[in-house]
Amino acid sequence: MTKTVIQTSDAPEAVGAYSQAVSANGLVFCSGQIALTPGGGDRTTGSVADQTRQCLTNLQAVLAEAGSSLDSAVKVTAFLIDMGDFGEFNEVYAEFFTGDVPARATVAVAALPKGARVEVECIALA
Repeated sequence: MTKTVIQTSDAPEAVGAYSQAVSANGLVFCSGQIALTPGGGDRTTGSVADQTRQCLTNLQAVLAEAGSSLDSAVKVTAFLIDMGDFGEFNEVYAEFFTGDVPARATVAVAALPKGARVEVECIALA
């Protein structure tokens, strides 16, 4: 089995020792995305809806680079710093995932990088 590191300039650069995604054995494992823009902009102070939209847009770009898409996602994990934001998060999430939606877990965490309120990762078919 081989693995391929996925890197695109259409999503923010990694802010640590990790890859945007890794493809292996027919799957794409995407690292968590927060509300950073590809050019280095920081949208982590925006609303939960805006942050969610940026996270999912980033995931779209990473998956596209891997030859995949959100439609091929099989598992999504979302991290929120406040479960009170779940409704707002879920509303935007439903704009990106329609039809046969992937399995998902949404968990509350104490904090996220750069003060973000939302982080989203996924596993998709390659």
